[in-house]
Amino acid sequence: MIAVSPPVSSASGTPPAANADALASLLALRRPLVMGILNVTPDSFSDGGAFLSSDAAVAHAEQMVAEGADIIDIGAESTRPYGNAVAVSAEEELRRLEFVLPAAVRIGTPVSIDTMKATVAAWALDRGAAIVNDVWGLQRDPDMADVVAHHRVPVIVMHNRAAADPQIDIMADIAAFFERSLAIAARAGIRRDSIVLDPGIGFGKTLEQSITAIARLDRLKTFGLPLLVGASRKLFIDSVMPAPPDRRLGGSIAAHILAVERGASFIRAHDVAATVQAMCIMTAIEANA
Repeated sequence: MIAVSPPVSSASGTPPAANADALASLLALRRPLVMGILNVTPDSFSDGGAFLSSDAAVAHAEQMVAEGADIIDIGAESTRPYGNAVAVSAEEELRRLEFVLPAAVRIGTPVSIDTMKATVAAWALDRGAAIVNDVWGLQRDPDMADVVAHHRVPVIVMHNRAAADPQIDIMADIAAFFERSLAIAARAGIRRDSIVLDPGIGFGKTLEQSITAIARLDRLKTFGLPLLVGASRKLFIDSVMPAPPDRRLGGSIAAHILAVERGASFIRAHDVAATVQAMCIMTAIEANA
């Protein structure tokens, strides 16, 4: 069994790795940045079970880097947008990550750890992960903000809800959620310039609200922080033009291009090669407009 270290306090000692400038270095590239998804889970909605073995997972990470991924986002617990997620223990998450994450870090491309557990985030950061991607935006695990602050790493704060409510103004709800997350981050000592905001396409939203979150993404620019959108293979695409998850590439790219046009700096995608190509062509065309 893998020992789970307790979360570190922001007031204790020197962090094992200081990646405070990792986000600035990425943004300095001044182009849309692509985060490649690596799910080491049996039940992710799109590719669950495809990368359970360490060899398959590391090979996929290497492939995504070769295809142009700027970040590899590794998750070991499926959060399954639109429901039916099965919670796993921290011990199980770490068992799935034990060999994969350190090997992915050695590739040399920044690795983010996709987890809602502070203990898992701390373990990954101690082993070279450079970014925390928290699908509950620092609001689920009370120790998460301290872990991020102690390690001085960027954090992706994603909007989420326990359940979708079709009656609410989803953009107002996202903004209020971010205000709460930013207050938590400030109290913990997380630098504001190390925070990325993610509207959480598919999480705690109706299909229509997911579309709205992309269409009105520019409203979130008022926070003055980088935006990340992960529309890859999400169910809202099927609601417009029915297709199984592995046949939603066109819809994913369309959503991501529109997201970048509305202010997204980061795109989180399963299909890295096609997404990188789309971003490069879009950038080239805009440069000649």
